[in-house]
Amino acid sequence: MNSSGVLKSSSSELDLDRPNIEDYLPSGAAIQQEPRGKLRLHDLLDISPTLSEAAGAIVDDSFTRCFKSNPPEPWNWNIYLFPLWCFGVLLRYLIVFPTRVLVLTIGWIIFLSSFIPVHFLLKGHDRLRRSIERSLVEMICSFFVASWTGVVRYHGPRPSRRPKQVFVANHTSMIDFIVLEQMTAFAVIMQKHPGWVGLLQSTILESVGCIWFNRSEAKDREIVARKLREHVQGADNNPLLIFPEGTCVNNHYTVMFKKGAFELGCTVCPVAIKYNKIFVDAFWNSRKQSFTKHLLQLMTSWAVVCDVWYLEPQSLKPGETPIEFAERVRDIISTRAGLKKVPWDGYLKYSRPSPKHRERKQQNFAESVLRRLEEK
Repeated sequence: MNSSGVLKSSSSELDLDRPNIEDYLPSGAAIQQEPRGKLRLHDLLDISPTLSEAAGAIVDDSFTRCFKSNPPEPWNWNIYLFPLWCFGVLLRYLIVFPTRVLVLTIGWIIFLSSFIPVHFLLKGHDRLRRSIERSLVEMICSFFVASWTGVVRYHGPRPSRRPKQVFVANHTSMIDFIVLEQMTAFAVIMQKHPGWVGLLQSTILESVGCIWFNRSEAKDREIVARKLREHVQGADNNPLLIFPEGTCVNNHYTVMFKKGAFELGCTVCPVAIKYNKIFVDAFWNSRKQSFTKHLLQLMTSWAVVCDVWYLEPQSLKPGETPIEFAERVRDIISTRAGLKKVPWDGYLKYSRPSPKHRERKQQNFAESVLRRLEEK
């Protein structure tokens, strides 16, 4: 059997999540037919761990797949369905979208006309002010969900305000916060964003106790850790919501959970979120589109469909480390939402290998190739 036959037969059995680089190399019989003294790719792969590692990464790039939006299969390119698809586009953009903009505008008018007086006139009545502001934030989030024609099914008991508990959820988009916030006013820990989103963070969302950080500032970690510990101790504080992945993942996978939420010494309540792509992909790729464009994409779709599960609270077991606790909770969320676990740190999305690491790899590669050339 020649090498192309081996490739064809092995590819038919290839597991996309666990590929075997050996399936892409010529078989032993095919290698023996090659003339001696000729330098082959197989020889380099045999003696170069760098090439083997690189080839394996190309075949099994499970990290990149976590942050890719997979477009749906086209269904409209035939003479029967294309006119219907065109009619649907006109209906969504000329009737449905303007109606949703009107609904969201009305929501903002009601919210701002109520929030501003309450925020400034009830300064001396903190408990009453926080209660009203909490209800108003839930209301505006409901208007946001209505502007996408959101079909959200909640499973499990509604979260309540209790001391020494924290809620953790998988993260697909910033709308995860909106979907959860319309049911319960959470205080969320979130990356500080620029533009109008940052303005909302520093004004309206501050009223529900949200905590912001800058991923590029190392000193923010200590400040955030201190604020987290102080927040979970307060009985009157809003429930704390954390997305421990630290970045948006495409709702097919879960990346490693940061251990910060699991070393606070409190009960952890898992929340699983799963979006249905029947009408639109809710994944937000912040590197390719702004949040404004992401909202427009949702508002011009037919609907956003998702399920939310409030799962059984978990506590740290005797002898269990915070990292093991985080992995156990990730197992629970991944199983419930039907997501695949991958052993990647989501922050790698924002970083590059250090120059020393690259230089060491380059040196190892050069030495291995030189040794092989000398042998030949």
